[in-house]
Amino acid sequence: MDDEISSEEVESLLDEADQPRIIDIRSPTEFARGHIPGSENVPFNELPDRIDEFTDSDHIVTVCPHGKASVQAARLIGSYEGTAAARVESMAGGLEAWTGDLDADETDDHETPDSPF
Repeated sequence: MDDEISSEEVESLLDEADQPRIIDIRSPTEFARGHIPGSENVPFNELPDRIDEFTDSDHIVTVCPHGKASVQAARLIGSYEGTAAARVESMAGGLEAWTGDLDADETDDHETPDSPF
């Protein structure tokens, strides 16, 4: 892990052509309720099995509710040899510090986001 990055810096990077890869480590249900535009949902418990998905990424920012678990996620991703050359950061303060817009997934009123049916 390189360091922490402020939510303001992350928001400004969303306007750049070379955006960071934003990894939201919350559950799929929490992610569906609202997430940073363009972010990917990789729940923390799935991270060890999916870490090879980050190979060849240049800049990775991990996000969680308060900025604590995302530090651990960034350390895990940063320790992977496939991300050795990547800049890996945790968003300080987590989504609690985010002041930008959030995207939400639309779900049917009769289904829950985690429902297989």
